Amino acid sequence: MNVLQNEKEIVALLQLIDDPDQEVFDLVTQKLLTYGTGIIPKLEQLLNFSETSLMEGRINFLIHQINYFQLQTDLIKWSQKEFPSILDAGILIAKYQYPEMDKENVLHQFELMRKNIWLELNNFLSPLEQINIINSILFNFFRLQGHELNELNPDHFYINKTIESKHGNAFTIGILYLSLCELLDVPIFAIDLPNQFVLAYFEHSFSFLDTEEKKLIPQVQFFIDPINGIVYNKKDIENYLTQNERPELFNSLKALDSRDFIALMLERLALTYSEKGDYDNASDLQNLILLLQKQ
Repeated sequence: MNVLQNEKEIVALLQLIDDPDQEVFDLVTQKLLTYGTGIIPKLEQLLNFSETSLMEGRINFLIHQINYFQLQTDLIKWSQKEFPSILDAGILIAKYQYPEMDKENVLHQFELMRKNIWLELNNFLSPLEQINIINSILFNFFRLQGHELNELNPDHFYINKTIESKHGNAFTIGILYLSLCELLDVPIFAIDLPNQFVLAYFEHSFSFLDTEEKKLIPQVQFFIDPINGIVYNKKDIENYLTQNERPELFNSLKALDSRDFIALMLERLALTYSEKGDYDNASDLQNLILLLQKQ
């Protein structure tokens, strides 16, 4: 809805934000949501003149709800694409906590990573040599530092914070790794494991369209830990599954497509918020997962 064409209605709605009747405020919220993010500057301006904690709290609530509603819309559009970009989804998720994030800086830093890796790659390198170059650029040159998921730091799930601080987890660094490899024609895919996931280097000739059963193991050359670049062989993964009492999974491991990956990321982020006692954020993220599942 056009903000400029409905100035009078907007002014009237803003004057009702501090109405003590909750039902009135609920109606105001529903109406303001229809204006989308275009109404946020007016709300932020009003926030500067807020005289009560009730009004301040309601304005902040409205700003969050409008951004959250926009995120839902954008995530649905993303999931409906034929080949949704995992990097685009990572940026969308970062906007949940940081709606004013600098998207252009994230893309600029990503492009710098791509160029640096591209300059080092050539057709004569073995798969392991290719991965060693990628690891060197990401972890030595750009100094990315991976953290375990059990550290319960929500910022490690947001790609803008990973770019800024150089600290991330398997998801944010995994998004960078997967997106870079896709552009550079390095056959890397994410593989779901109990309590974590790893990256797998596939034979170049492998295609997921080759078989409905998607039997992956014969085509995997080796695995990569996204938080530090350490390479594992098939026996290492088999031992890990045995230690987790799931040895039967080895021959039925599945690659995660971008939608599966993002759903898993949201699930772990929601769990992180929940374990920190932030149940509102956890609930928001669970609703995003349900939204993706319906697409």
